[in-house]
Amino acid sequence: MNLTISGHHLEVTPALRDYVVTKLDRVTRHFDQVVDVNVLLTVEKLKEKQRRQKAEVTVHVKGRDIFVEQSHEDLYAAIDQLMDKLDRQVVRHKDRTQDHHHDPVKRMNTEP
Repeated sequence: MNLTISGHHLEVTPALRDYVVTKLDRVTRHFDQVVDVNVLLTVEKLKEKQRRQKAEVTVHVKGRDIFVEQSHEDLYAAIDQLMDKLDRQVVRHKDRTQDHHHDPVKRMNTEP
């Protein structure tokens, strides 16, 4: 799995990088066919007192790209909510790609 973590108007600290990696472990635990992950952490300066932290992730899995974004006042809270959304989408994608057809039950002849 290729992981890219980048920041826009933000320096990605080792603590922030470790936090994202530990949160991504939950997603990769549910679905192991993840090829590529791109995480973008952004600080948007709207007004002097109002700042918005935004986290975006693009996950390339076999057959599909999954994109999720989340904004919050706190970057760690945005990452938490982002990983919750991503986890739900990855589990839904995994459920769609699995084969749900079962072999028919063989009837046993109960005659003596």
